[in-house]
Amino acid sequence: MLSVGGDIRFTERQRQVVQLIAAGCSNLEIAERLSVSPRTAKAHSDVLRVKLGVSRRRQIPAAYRAATGEDPLQSLEAGFGVRDDSRTPI
Repeated sequence: MLSVGGDIRFTERQRQVVQLIAAGCSNLEIAERLSVSPRTAKAHSDVLRVKLGVSRRRQIPAAYRAATGEDPLQSLEAGFGVRDDSRTPI
């Protein structure tokens, strides 16, 4: 578990969800990548919103970056061992 500022702690799964949200994944895509149900993926993002004090899902990556100093997209490439090029125009 990653502890930030003494109060905010992130599990490895929460970090993975932040990374996937930062990459633009929907709850369905997160569910498929993490082998969980879409409802579980939504629950993870809801917990992250509350933990980071933001009202919108799209604010999670920026709030995570502000809280940890980590860029979730850089962590994505290292954490999953692959780069997500699905949003790169062809």
